[in-house]
Amino acid sequence: MGTVEADDDRTYTIAEVFPEYMGKEQQIAIRAYRHREGLTQRQLAELTGIPQRHISEMENGKRVIAKELAKRLGKALKSDYKVFL
Repeated sequence: MGTVEADDDRTYTIAEVFPEYMGKEQQIAIRAYRHREGLTQRQLAELTGIPQRHISEMENGKRVIAKELAKRLGKALKSDYKVFL
């Protein structure tokens, strides 16, 4: 990837900048919102009632995020739950 000049008016998509994260938006969203709120997985588990192990699995793409879990995450992370679906 080339460098971006300061006077470059072009905008870049997430896919162009971070192609390795495409298809992993839900996992990245959980981790990003959790970090934004300054929470550990354990703290998020306590707030949501979701086992810490399940949060880890969701962040690593090993567990599907059901609508009910997404709603709990959204409430705890002060976000629209749909970003986790």
